Amino acid sequence: MYVAVKGGERAIDNAHAWQAEERRGDPAVAELALAQIREQLALAVNRVMAEGSLYDPDLAALAIKQARGDLIEAIFLIRAYRTTLPRLGASRPVATAQMAVIRRISATFKDLPGGQVLGPTFDYTHRLLDFKLAAEGAPVPVAATAPASLADVPHVMAFLNRDGLIEAEPAGDASPPDLTREPMELPASRALRLQAITRGDEGFILALAYSTQRGYGRTHAFVGELRIGCVAVELDIPELGFPVEIGEVELSECETVNQFTGSKTEPPQFTRGYGLVFGQSERKAISMSLVDRSLRWKELGEDCTGAPAQDEEFVLMHADNIQATGFLEHIKLPHYVDFQSELELVRKLRAEVLAAQEAAQ
Repeated sequence: MYVAVKGGERAIDNAHAWQAEERRGDPAVAELALAQIREQLALAVNRVMAEGSLYDPDLAALAIKQARGDLIEAIFLIRAYRTTLPRLGASRPVATAQMAVIRRISATFKDLPGGQVLGPTFDYTHRLLDFKLAAEGAPVPVAATAPASLADVPHVMAFLNRDGLIEAEPAGDASPPDLTREPMELPASRALRLQAITRGDEGFILALAYSTQRGYGRTHAFVGELRIGCVAVELDIPELGFPVEIGEVELSECETVNQFTGSKTEPPQFTRGYGLVFGQSERKAISMSLVDRSLRWKELGEDCTGAPAQDEEFVLMHADNIQATGFLEHIKLPHYVDFQSELELVRKLRAEVLAAQEAAQ
């Protein structure tokens, strides 16, 4: 044990120096600026902000650079920094119906009031490598689309709701719990579940959502509306007596329409799934809405089929990639004593088996 520890501090310092050297890469290649990461790797920045629970594109870009592109490590850095910040107040709920949309589509209504806005998306590309991007100083194509709409854009679900075909908007908590300040408690309210899912690992939530589409759960979803854009953040100032806009954030919001044949407590109708994520993170928002709907089986009076996406504890306790990473990577730490005890146990058991075999002969 002493040999393993001796010189450890110097070895760690050297490891840090080597890491910094690897992060910088070839000095002959220009160093990445934070503005380049923020502007040209915006989707990675958005994911770090969403799962790090901190909306700050510059800090997210810094974390990505520091982590050498390891997004989970960058999320860890952002969350660690977030814990050092003072809590100055709580903003009002954002009004997504007043979102300045840059993208808005629906898979359920062709002719939307306000129109379908394709926006910036990979959906209609051929998924072929564009070698023009490898050219230094390649010209940037000019978008032919209109700027974000500033008019109120009502949600598609309201049109279904006028005919009474979809469940009423589920009531939210008057004072929802804050997952960043209070430990997870089960059973969890929907507000707490949504917080956990929006902070959860995108790949994990995507896999759960995919499992519901393959039959592991009673969901058959349509994208009622997916919208991406900026919303104002307002804070109530007691001394003023009215809210003040302190900034704006970019959000992805998805509402799904799900088939529902009714239960003992609810009539046949369409039901809702909901997703809301920082930045342009539409895959995460859609996945979140599918998992949200799957977890609502109890409140809708449905039978549980035992699907993973219906298991609240399984979903919420394994969605957080920072917790998962910490528990996974702790096995890299020294476990010499534990291993020696297990090694002795296995040797003892093998000796007993061999002795028994020899006696039987």
